[in-house]
Amino acid sequence: MTYKDLADLIFPNAKNISYYEEKYPKRNLPEGAVVARVAPSPTGNVHIGTIYQGLIARKMADQTKGVFFVRIEDTDQKREVEDGISQIIQSLKNFDIIPDEGMTSADTEIGNYGPYKQSDRKKIYEAYAKYLIEQGKAYPCFCTPEEVEEIRKKQESAKIRPGYYGIWAKCRNITVEEAIEKIKNGEKYIIRFKSPGREDRKIKHHDIIKGNVDFPENDQDIVIIKADGLPTYHFAHAIDDHLMGTTIVTRGDEWLSSVPLHLQLFQELGFKAPKYAHTSTLLKNDDGNKRKISKRKDPEAAASYYVEEGIPSGAVKEYLLNIANSNFENWRRANPDKPINEFDFQINKMSVSGALFDMVKLLDISKIVISKMSAEEVYEKSLTWAKKYDKELEEMLSDKDYSLKVLGIERGNKKPRKDIAKWSDVKENIIYMYDDKFLNKDQEYQYQVINNKEEIEKILKLYLEKYYNENDDKDTWFNNIKELAGELGFAKEVKEFKQNPGKYSAHVGDVSTVLRIALTARINTPDMYEIMKVLGKESIAKRFEKALK
Repeated sequence: MTYKDLADLIFPNAKNISYYEEKYPKRNLPEGAVVARVAPSPTGNVHIGTIYQGLIARKMADQTKGVFFVRIEDTDQKREVEDGISQIIQSLKNFDIIPDEGMTSADTEIGNYGPYKQSDRKKIYEAYAKYLIEQGKAYPCFCTPEEVEEIRKKQESAKIRPGYYGIWAKCRNITVEEAIEKIKNGEKYIIRFKSPGREDRKIKHHDIIKGNVDFPENDQDIVIIKADGLPTYHFAHAIDDHLMGTTIVTRGDEWLSSVPLHLQLFQELGFKAPKYAHTSTLLKNDDGNKRKISKRKDPEAAASYYVEEGIPSGAVKEYLLNIANSNFENWRRANPDKPINEFDFQINKMSVSGALFDMVKLLDISKIVISKMSAEEVYEKSLTWAKKYDKELEEMLSDKDYSLKVLGIERGNKKPRKDIAKWSDVKENIIYMYDDKFLNKDQEYQYQVINNKEEIEKILKLYLEKYYNENDDKDTWFNNIKELAGELGFAKEVKEFKQNPGKYSAHVGDVSTVLRIALTARINTPDMYEIMKVLGKESIAKRFEKALK
């Protein structure tokens, strides 16, 4: 009996691999075009690392007129969560990382190299597993989980390297006849790869990010087809990346140690291996110690966090590119208004060591991104967010014309105000501009230099009676406040106040502060002239009246 007899017994209906080699021909792309992918597993909340990898892959494909696709690696079905695939697709969509090919929902896909969900590719894996068995490069293993565990315990006791290899690979040298007999007797089995490697030999590998790396050869006879008939990640990814024409695999550096195995699989399958780029782990500063960002400990590790908080996808992508390429920050400084797709991303310039994930910096970037948006854009995005997460804000924004005026304060000029970092900040930033919210709430007025009740009353009453005109331009408006200060015995200029210590109890800036606090109950606000223009005389009068009470 031959290896072919064994292969035919195990996979009687599997097609010859030539069928799939013809079905998925080499892609017709320009020279140097990158075919890259993001290939997450639907096993829980989508990690920000998936967005990071997707962004990098999308950038490389765009810059080289290549292809970016999404593949779902769902062969570990015990860990799969409900709606896991939908979460992945929606998360990528939330960050405008749209694939050219791949899964577009839990049940739909686009592209000619699918299926793009591994659980739908079972027949393909069977064909290649059968091919390896025919070549004597894979074999059925009849060891029970208990026997494998016993092997591991013996290795641990002897303080030797754990695994299924060499003399520990009990089923490696079973004859074809023995294997066929066991299968016919109904014994359960899995399929293992028969590694040709030796641990005492080294391989040299060039990683696009890490550079030249030496590894011991792989000698482990890993499982390639599990008891449920589905492949392991190692086997599936090699076949998929070959048939889908992947040229560069970007993944986290926790996979770096798998390179010897993966290169060996490609070689034994007769495939050309893609280039590998192992990105640095996203780290977090935890009381002075750096640790891997964790979905269990850090809310910002989940891609959904940014949607729930209302941090614009553009800001997150800006920040991730900042982490990815150290020259991005200088490029952005030199090109403040250019879209990020014009940035020339270089994968070989990515950091070799861990990248520190800094939420403070991300929010600073987000403030800049939002400050450049029009009032209309801020309104639409805030409203979309509020409809899902904040009913009170949604109700406030129901008067679109007024809300656009509020959101337009200090927007669209050379130095726009940078006070909103996320849509969840909007309500707190504008709520005082809505009379039904402001007038019906007890306010705390923290007057500063001028805090005498009678002086405050004089300022507010005289300002409305004599110095306020809603048609004034900004210069006239401020000159009127100067005149108000002078009439009440305060310095009309700050300079004058400083030059005559003891002569004045306050200056025009302090008078402005009284007006600001009476209007808003806040010490710091955007431009008060613009606030007054939006509020109008009737609202200003009601607010002064409330303050006086």
